[in-house]
Amino acid sequence: MSQANIATVQSMYAAFGQRDIAAIINGCTPDIDWHCNGRRSDFPTFGHFKAHGEVNGFFKAVAQNNDFSEFSPREFYSDGDRVFVLGHYAMTVKKTGKKFASDWCHIFTFKNGKVATFREFLDTAQAAEAYRG
Repeated sequence: MSQANIATVQSMYAAFGQRDIAAIINGCTPDIDWHCNGRRSDFPTFGHFKAHGEVNGFFKAVAQNNDFSEFSPREFYSDGDRVFVLGHYAMTVKKTGKKFASDWCHIFTFKNGKVATFREFLDTAQAAEAYRG
């Protein structure tokens, strides 16, 4: 199952690259718990997002606030029902025109072949600074 879960995560990243958010949402359980480390007051895509509607709102906020120059999932690891991905991205915050880049870690937990939880860890201080301008 671990390889199948990695393949699912890779297909979700491919969908993100094609701006096919519906495909990402369809890969998640209806009660998905999506969490990006940090406070929403520091950056609009930080915090908890619950269920398909809020996760869709998360991706709208990503598109509204960020202009990516790089999004690179680099290493994929699995353990049981979890997939861990190490990567890097670079972007410009549309509101301020400030650039920032960060290595990141994404953790996907699967339930019945779909993503039930998502966790993202990144350099939140750098992101918040770029958002504040």
